[in-house]
Amino acid sequence: MGNAAILLKKQGVEVAGSDAGVYPPMSDVLLEAGIELFEGFDEKVLREWSADRVVVGNAVSRGNPQVEWLLRERLVPFVCLPQLIGEELIGTRPAVVVAGTHGKTTTTSLSAFALCEAGLNPGYLVGGVPLDLPSGNELGDLDAPFVIEGDEYDSAFFDKRSKFIHYRPRILVLNNLEFDHSDIFRDLADVSRTFDHLLRIVPSDGFVLSNGDDPNIAALSQPSWTTVLRVGLGPDNDLRIVDFSEGPSGVVFRLLWREIEVGEVKWNMPGEYNARNAAMAALASALAQAAAQGREPDLDGNPFAATGLPPFEKCQGVKRRQEILVERDDLVVLSDFAHHPTAISGALRSLRARWPDHRLVACFEPRSNTAVTNVFQDAFTEALAVADEILLGEIHRAERIDPADRLDGQAMILKLQEQGRAAEAFPTNEALGESLLARNFESEGKTLLVFLSNGSFDGVIGLCQRSC
Repeated sequence: MGNAAILLKKQGVEVAGSDAGVYPPMSDVLLEAGIELFEGFDEKVLREWSADRVVVGNAVSRGNPQVEWLLRERLVPFVCLPQLIGEELIGTRPAVVVAGTHGKTTTTSLSAFALCEAGLNPGYLVGGVPLDLPSGNELGDLDAPFVIEGDEYDSAFFDKRSKFIHYRPRILVLNNLEFDHSDIFRDLADVSRTFDHLLRIVPSDGFVLSNGDDPNIAALSQPSWTTVLRVGLGPDNDLRIVDFSEGPSGVVFRLLWREIEVGEVKWNMPGEYNARNAAMAALASALAQAAAQGREPDLDGNPFAATGLPPFEKCQGVKRRQEILVERDDLVVLSDFAHHPTAISGALRSLRARWPDHRLVACFEPRSNTAVTNVFQDAFTEALAVADEILLGEIHRAERIDPADRLDGQAMILKLQEQGRAAEAFPTNEALGESLLARNFESEGKTLLVFLSNGSFDGVIGLCQRSC
């Protein structure tokens, strides 16, 4: 919401906003942009500000005083945030929409980076803090592509369509597809249904870049009305990742377009999953550049012949994606946003390859609306077993979840211990933090400590960064 407000301000729109507990850094960024902030949701503020239109975020629900005023008085039109983005920020610009269960933020950032390096000055909206771009939001040239994450979460309390439906992609990236967001979707079939809806709005002159190794994506309706290009490691992909290797010195892989050599990538971003993110971003950028230059991409030959590969060796990725916080001979501390079993497993396996001589300690905070339930309990246990030691933090807002549906941390710990792992569950994140501070890592030998959470771990991450 904050990044979208800043982009609207850059377009010359007068913007103000209400929220509860607005705090730095976003509050500072908004104020510096000249956006007025109102604490709380007093209907008097909304009435007196006399807005032409109100944008309702998906964290706001019925009972909110301003929402009730909007519905009762019907004096001001209102929209959900994705609709506003689609209409006011994307508009008629060619949209590169990055969708999938994992990797949206990184692939969006890499795609925007690639287009910037090509001199196109794209617009973009990244749902994180990119380390390779000036900011997470830029308006760009109004005839240049607009790159955005396509989130499958619902749009607002009054619009239960997935956010990405509003973005009308010209180039759609489908990175992967798994069950997630159990508070919104019933099962994998329910998630797949909304991705099928997304495929239906890709135009005939557009492109779908599909993970050719993902059986759940292969099971989707195959669009006959547009061009589908497959990206992945398997031999049936159009753009293939080959000769992947990862070790202490980084990652190396090559890209082949239908057996034509495209180039080699050497970089420090971890894992095969990021190699796929890079391949998707490179192809999306090449197609967007062809469209911007008014030419057809040479799919029968080499679509990269006119553009080459982006300089990915410069890329650092996105903040909180295996971000190194402490690096000493005896201790390395990282923070990672992983909060789904597949993402956790991939991250831990990558860390094993990067630091093969270190004991791997994984601290996991069950925080997302799905992670706090027992939907993925066995999958989380299996994923975390890649580590040598597992420290399970507090289940976020556990009191709101029926015990029959809640993640059972103690059961996970027992299974991990049966597999020979050192494991402990803590009643609070504060207790986990105190346990870490009491340890003498110098005496433990080389240790790699990774925090896995889509939140702040109640400040434990920062505390360990300063004091471990």
